[in-house]
Amino acid sequence: MYNSLVKSRNRVEESWAQIDVQLKRRYDLIPNLIETVKGYAEHEKKTLALVVEKRNQLTQVPEGDRNRQIDANNQLEGALKSIFALSESYPDLKADQQFKELQQELANTENKIAYARQLYNNTVMNFNTRIQSIPTNIIAKLQHFDEREMLETPVEERVNPKVEF
Repeated sequence: MYNSLVKSRNRVEESWAQIDVQLKRRYDLIPNLIETVKGYAEHEKKTLALVVEKRNQLTQVPEGDRNRQIDANNQLEGALKSIFALSESYPDLKADQQFKELQQELANTENKIAYARQLYNNTVMNFNTRIQSIPTNIIAKLQHFDEREMLETPVEERVNPKVEF
């Protein structure tokens, strides 16, 4: 039973590591995106500065503080949306091949992050169920296996978008 709890805990850690890998990938793509957009939207410095600021905030999150890391990444995601909104104002930017490729890479990364979050929550649910269930709950309590928190969608992202025709 102890070994199965260790295995479950390690799966939780491994699934978190997968999220971390995708967040790092997003983080690394941002400077290329910023440089591409700069050439087309030089006077949109405020938007670009916001994205850079949110990216830099990620480096200040303490190691292991998953909730703050996810919160900082959610803020970064919001800032990235504003860059993609700029592409609507700049047809040349929208047509730029490098911008299209970066936009596609970020979209793929966002999909991978969403999948990794689902996997993490599923793994956490299985782990928490094991440490709450008899008889493994006895061993879990004796060996200090603590419940993990699932990742939740921020309230502002739960609002339905307004679509008008």
